[in-house]
Amino acid sequence: MFTSVVAPELSQARGFLPETDPLQRLPHPFEVWESTALGLPKLFASDHLRRTLENLPPFPLEAIGSDRERERAMVLLSYLGHAYVWGGAKPADILPSRLAVPWHAVAQSLGRPPVLSYSSYALHNFYRLDPAREIECGNIALIQNFLGGIDEEWFILIHVEIERHAAPALAVLHASIDAAENADARSLEALLTQVEAAMGRMHATLLRMPEWCDPYVYYHRVRPYIHGWKNHPDLPAGLVYEGVYGGQPQQFRGETGAQSAIVPALDAMLGVTHKEDILRTYLQEMRTYMPPAHRVFIESLEARGPVRDFVHRTARSSLTAVYDACVDRLYQFRALHLEYAASYIFRQAQTDAKNPHAVGTGGTPFMQYLKKHRDETAEHRLK
Repeated sequence: MFTSVVAPELSQARGFLPETDPLQRLPHPFEVWESTALGLPKLFASDHLRRTLENLPPFPLEAIGSDRERERAMVLLSYLGHAYVWGGAKPADILPSRLAVPWHAVAQSLGRPPVLSYSSYALHNFYRLDPAREIECGNIALIQNFLGGIDEEWFILIHVEIERHAAPALAVLHASIDAAENADARSLEALLTQVEAAMGRMHATLLRMPEWCDPYVYYHRVRPYIHGWKNHPDLPAGLVYEGVYGGQPQQFRGETGAQSAIVPALDAMLGVTHKEDILRTYLQEMRTYMPPAHRVFIESLEARGPVRDFVHRTARSSLTAVYDACVDRLYQFRALHLEYAASYIFRQAQTDAKNPHAVGTGGTPFMQYLKKHRDETAEHRLK
């Protein structure tokens, strides 16, 4: 039906965001599916949600004709699939074939599992209000929502802007390693200065999260629908995808920022490593939820030597200073993420077993993991 597709190479201007703005709507054969997805906020407030999704017409897979349509189909099916699982008093442990079969087919064609991942939640889920302006908060909106509202909107859009700000750093990661391999300290210093500036803009955007995303609203109205079905206490066996996988339940992790390729790519260039333990295994697992081209980009950096050893050997004070500034930026980003995890999740009062506050949407003890990320980053300063 589909052949596996690897996305184009990393965009020099947009980083891991798509080179062309995401498609907002599939063509006419998908009209009922699109209108149903648009109406999700109304369906969540009713007792019609699961019945409506079960009665959708067959998903016209054969009508998908481009990569942009395939990505939009993945967004659509991911939102509807998660709405079905989490849109009731208890989670559904069987996904009807009407949703499961096309979701599995589209996911396979994209090289990702059939679960809502960061790529569909953020990277392919925005549009610009003014196409002549930048991809930035104030000029972007979501294509697809669960409940809707400013808190859900802002939470995801902050991630989109961070991805755009990361682009100038991502564009020079290989060039930075080239400079180190060629013992060109001056060029490396200039490139790391560009990386540090981009990371500063990423951090500044993340600082804006509380402007329109309230911790209580996030925890109770945004977070419940992005959980997966691996290590989730309410779905211990996982989810049965009716019509695929031979009827055997599958366990996939939920949407999480750990599925963004930005930080692993920065780690690889800077030489920030994590100790061999269950956390490192988890981080490697998160790559299976990324678009294949993003995984390949990280691996292409890891296959080369990081710049850290050259910076250390050279002992050029200005180069060491800008390298440490990059490490500091990475530390600050991780520290702020940890702070938000505490206030937006860990300190919230759990009122629903479907939305545990001690386990992340990726199914991990996230506070322990995020602290470890932060502390290991700080250890890589040279001075």
